[in-house]
Amino acid sequence: MNARQFRWFELFSIFFLLPFIAYYFRHDLANWLFPALIIIMSVCTYLLLSDPHFKRFRLTSLGQFSAIKKRLFSIFFIGALFSGMLYGLISQETWFDLPINSTTDWLVLLIAYPILSVLPQELIFRSYFFHRYKRILPSKTVRILLSASVFALAHCVYDNWMAIIMSFFGGLLFSYTYAHSRSLAVCVLEHSLWGLWLFTIGAGKYLDAGVTFT
Repeated sequence: MNARQFRWFELFSIFFLLPFIAYYFRHDLANWLFPALIIIMSVCTYLLLSDPHFKRFRLTSLGQFSAIKKRLFSIFFIGALFSGMLYGLISQETWFDLPINSTTDWLVLLIAYPILSVLPQELIFRSYFFHRYKRILPSKTVRILLSASVFALAHCVYDNWMAIIMSFFGGLLFSYTYAHSRSLAVCVLEHSLWGLWLFTIGAGKYLDAGVTFT
């Protein structure tokens, strides 16, 4: 097996085979999702940092944030307004339920979610994916689409189509941002804004697999 074949095998094993295994054992793994996520992130971080071709500043710098910040915040505010009104119409009973009825949990979520969930996901599906498979996926557009697809597939563990659909469109947005900003920090910011907003209005129930802060 040459290097190119190994990269394809690795991509298939991590981003396609592993989610299907997790889905099959989803009831047994409900309380192990975060430990598994942290372990995978740790392995990906090690591989990135051991690669002399990886530019480490992409993990901490804001990259081209100044060039994309207008688009990032404009899309978020328009999307947040639309999704907030839409969710309020279809699910009034849970609209803003978390901050109103579980304020302490909501405040903890504001801190824990970006660190324990968003950061690992963005490092795996953006920083690692874009760098690791650049040689076998030279097209930036293909990497954006495939990153969004495997990001959505990873959410099959929640066993509902809404989680997969929301994750795919979110993945497209985050992948596009990473491709143009080349910054993990910017993607963490954008992902956190969207994720926290969805939990705040009540749509986070679609990402509930029996654990907190998914």
